[in-house]
Amino acid sequence: MNSELPLKRVLLTGAGGFIGRHCLPILHDARFEVHALSRDRRETGNGVQWHSVNLFEAGAAEGLLAEVRPTHLLHLAWYAEPGRYWTAPENFQWVRASLAMLQAFAARGGQRVVMAGTCAEYDWRHGWCSEEVTPLVPATVYGTCKHSLQAMLAAYSRQYELSSAWGRIFFLYGPHEHPSRLVSSVIRSLLRGEPALCSSGEQVRDFMHVADVASAFVTLLDSEVQGPINIASGEAVAIRDVVERISAKLGHPELLRLGARPVPPKEPPLLLADVRRLKNELGWQPSIGLNSGLDDAIAWWRTQPRAAIR
Repeated sequence: MNSELPLKRVLLTGAGGFIGRHCLPILHDARFEVHALSRDRRETGNGVQWHSVNLFEAGAAEGLLAEVRPTHLLHLAWYAEPGRYWTAPENFQWVRASLAMLQAFAARGGQRVVMAGTCAEYDWRHGWCSEEVTPLVPATVYGTCKHSLQAMLAAYSRQYELSSAWGRIFFLYGPHEHPSRLVSSVIRSLLRGEPALCSSGEQVRDFMHVADVASAFVTLLDSEVQGPINIASGEAVAIRDVVERISAKLGHPELLRLGARPVPPKEPPLLLADVRRLKNELGWQPSIGLNSGLDDAIAWWRTQPRAAIR
């Protein structure tokens, strides 16, 4: 390997995932040399160098970091199967694997690391989620493991003078979303001409298009902003409003069944991000509004094979 490293060489984990795939072109445009990590897929083109590694294997992180020697690390990989990730044992495995990767990154001279967190770290009883004010009292295994990793990242960074940040993701949607998640499931049902079964939809959430989420993460990586920062729109919208817009755009408002499903237990009425750090310190704000973002999601699903929609 050439001993003359580029100024910005990034290792992106979860590169084939929902957010990661959208980060790839943005990282390229930001003049990073991009090394993309995936356990079970390898691609070519677009100037991306792919690595197939299972980070759960002993020594895998050390070997990968010794080979790539990145200056930057953007860690998005985690277990995210809808309906299971809240309590899955894989959460604990990812804490262990993430710490091993962090230590290997720092040992190889890494300069800047950004990891993906979640709004599930907050105490949802407060509704409004501020990095500096809202208590961190996660109610799930997923939120607890993410919060534990964030605390260890902060301590490690202080101890070893490593530049780091932690992006807390709220509610995202867009192309390549898992088919069972809210926006995708409603689109798929209506494209099939079948009823879309929803809760009452009175819950208020903070939605952001996945391409904006990816843009925010790359901007954060390419900055000196430290610590936790919310990755969100800061705009409150009722779930009812989101699904009604989808049904209107697809011309099937009669197929929308609000109230057909119960509101999940312990579902908070409000989850909204304080985005002042995102806007004022990072100098970033979203560019894709909800209407155009839903249009994009619908257009993508229209291009998918019929079997995927079924």
